[in-house]
Amino acid sequence: MKMKHLPVQFLLILVFTLQGACSDHTYRVSETQNTEKDFGTIITGAERLSVYVDKYLNNKNIAVVANQTSLVGEVHLIDTLLSSGVNIIKVFAPEHGFRGEAEAGAVIKSGVDIKTGLPVTSLYGKKKKPLPEDLLDIDIVVFDIQDVGARFYTYISTMTYVMEACAEAGIEFLVLDRPNPHGYYIDGPVLKDGYQSFVGLHKIPVVHGMTIAEYARMVNEEGWLKNGIKCRLSWVSCEGYTHSTRYQLPVRPSPNLPDMEAIYLYPSLCLFEGTQISVGRGTSKPFKIIGHPDYSSGNLKFIPESIPGVSEKPPHLGKECRGIDLSGYAAVISETGKLELRWLIEMYNRVKNDKPFFDAFFDKLAGSDELRKQISAGMAEEEIRQSWKNDLANFQKIRAKYLLYPDF
Repeated sequence: MKMKHLPVQFLLILVFTLQGACSDHTYRVSETQNTEKDFGTIITGAERLSVYVDKYLNNKNIAVVANQTSLVGEVHLIDTLLSSGVNIIKVFAPEHGFRGEAEAGAVIKSGVDIKTGLPVTSLYGKKKKPLPEDLLDIDIVVFDIQDVGARFYTYISTMTYVMEACAEAGIEFLVLDRPNPHGYYIDGPVLKDGYQSFVGLHKIPVVHGMTIAEYARMVNEEGWLKNGIKCRLSWVSCEGYTHSTRYQLPVRPSPNLPDMEAIYLYPSLCLFEGTQISVGRGTSKPFKIIGHPDYSSGNLKFIPESIPGVSEKPPHLGKECRGIDLSGYAAVISETGKLELRWLIEMYNRVKNDKPFFDAFFDKLAGSDELRKQISAGMAEEEIRQSWKNDLANFQKIRAKYLLYPDF
C-alpha cells in the first residue's frame, strides 16, 4: 500500500486539531516546505546497472546481502544480476530472511534459495557476522537492502558486521544506496556507552536521517568497526533523492511494517516493544495501534491473534486489549518529522497492575536507562526532549560529513 500525500493545508489543520499537536523542535523539515519535490522520479543505486556492473562486478565472484526489498524495478536484484552474467556465489540473509517471510526475532536458518539454487547464509540468530570461511573465494560483497531509518531496525547492524568481516578479509564492500523514508529529520535520545546491542551498535539518535550508504561511510570513517579497522567501501548513489524527499517504499521492508503509515509511526511505537503494551502485532494494524488489557480508555478494542510468519506469539495473545488507533498521525509525522513520546507517557500513567511497565529490552531500544528514568520520574515530554538537544547537535555535526544528498 502506498500512502499518497495529503495537501499541506489539510495537514496543518490536522496538526492543530489533533490532541497534543506536534510542537516545534530543532531538527525537522519546515511545515511550509513545498511538497511538490516529493513526487519526482527516484532511481535507486541498484537500478543504475550501467554504473556498477562493469566497474565492480564483471569477472568477479560475488556475494550479495539482500532480502525482498532488493529490487531493480519489479525484478529481484539477484535475478537481474544473474541474467546479466554476474557470477553470484552466495547470498547473505538479514533478519526476516532472504525472502522477508520471517517474523521479528525468528531464527533464520541457512540453506538454499529454491528459485536460484544459490546457497543462503543467515546473518540473524547465533551468527550475525560472516566467518572467514564464508568469504572464501569472494572478491566483493554487494549490500542492497531497504532500511527504515531507525537505530533499532537491525539492517544497519547487519551491514556493520558484514563491513567488519570484509575489512578483516581485505574484500571490497559495495553499497547500492536506497532512500531513507525517515531521512528528512533526526530525533530521539542518542545511544550511550554500555548500551550497545544488535538493536543499537552506535552512538546515534533513534532517527538518524541517513541513507544506508551515508551510514556506511560514517561507520567506516568514524572508526566504528572493531579495532577501528576500515573496509574498502564503495557505493552507488541514488538519483533524484534529497533529504527533504518523502520516499514511498514499493515493498514492505519487514512483515510487521505493511505500509507507509506503519513506517512513519515505527520509530515512536517501537519503544513500546520494551513495555507491557501491544503495538498491534497479531492484528491487521501492526505499528499503527497500541493497547493493553488493563488500559481503561481509548476508542479501540482488539484481540491479538497468531499469524504464521508475521507474529506467531504476539503480546497478549487471545486477550482483548483496549487502546488507540494512531493511523491518522502518520500523515503529521510525514509532514513535520518528530519522535512522539506522549503516547508512551500516557500508557505509563494509565496502565496500572502488579507487573513492571518497562522490561530489560526498553533500555536497549532507548539507548540508555535515561528515558525510562525520566518517564518514571514524571518528566514532561518537552523537558525530556530538551535533554537530547546537545547530543543531537553533536551528532548533526558528525552526520553532515557523510551526506551524499542535499540536506533538509
